[in-house]
Amino acid sequence: MSAPKSLQLGDIAPDFSTDTSTGPIRFHEWAGDSWVVFFSHPKDYTPVCTTELGEAARRSKDFAARNVKILALSVDSAESHRGWLKDIEETQKAKIEYPIVADESKQVSALYGMIHPALSDTFTVRSVFLIDPQKKVRLILTYPMTTGRNFDEILRCIDSIQLTDKYAVATPVNWKDGGECVIPPAIKDPAEMKTKYPKGWRELKPYLRMTPQPNK
Repeated sequence: MSAPKSLQLGDIAPDFSTDTSTGPIRFHEWAGDSWVVFFSHPKDYTPVCTTELGEAARRSKDFAARNVKILALSVDSAESHRGWLKDIEETQKAKIEYPIVADESKQVSALYGMIHPALSDTFTVRSVFLIDPQKKVRLILTYPMTTGRNFDEILRCIDSIQLTDKYAVATPVNWKDGGECVIPPAIKDPAEMKTKYPKGWRELKPYLRMTPQPNK
């Protein structure tokens, strides 16, 4: 598959076949009916990445509860990954069971735009892609190499996207699971609103109406 000029929200996540720390995978087949968090690491045996991979493992039950699989990538070999995992598990006190993609050729990194040449034409930045069961890209986050990712924020975004897929709501600033939600401005019919928002709502402005989270 040729690489898109820029992978965007709503695009189909590119498929690929590659070796990983747990063996060969074909991405779409491996993902199956699950959501996927796919995140990149500049290189094996790097300190910030070591902490991130450990945190992802510690939060694995949180991801599983949301039907999300974890997939990491680093531009080194599967053999190198397996050696690095020993350090991660020792220092982070966490068992790494999810795959780490081997990408020595940087073909997968190129497909997903993970290498930003103005910073480095060798190493990936800290990209995060959330991919839904239909293989559509639903979230893109990009961190610089020097900034570790916030997994609370990644989980918060997953909660928001899964909630708003199911219910006619949006989530406001700093929303967390259980918080008030926003009623989309396009929904105006009183009968429709009573059906969709049986818990009621409060109107701050005609375009700004808050309602309790529907599934709580």
